[in-house]
Amino acid sequence: MKKQEIKEMSVEGLTEKLAEYKKQHSDLKIAHFVTPLENPLQIRKVRRTVARLATELTNRENQ
Repeated sequence: MKKQEIKEMSVEGLTEKLAEYKKQHSDLKIAHFVTPLENPLQIRKVRRTVARLATELTNRENQ
């Protein structure tokens, strides 16, 4: 997800997407452990998206 897309989302949407991406990240890590993924860079991309979502949630809570 792009930073602009994240900024436009509501807090409820952010928490839903965060949970969704965390689940996807854990699934990718497990799948990669069992059999190597064709594109292991997916794991990094999803991890960074999780970080972006969590950062935006934290920023909104502090405001």
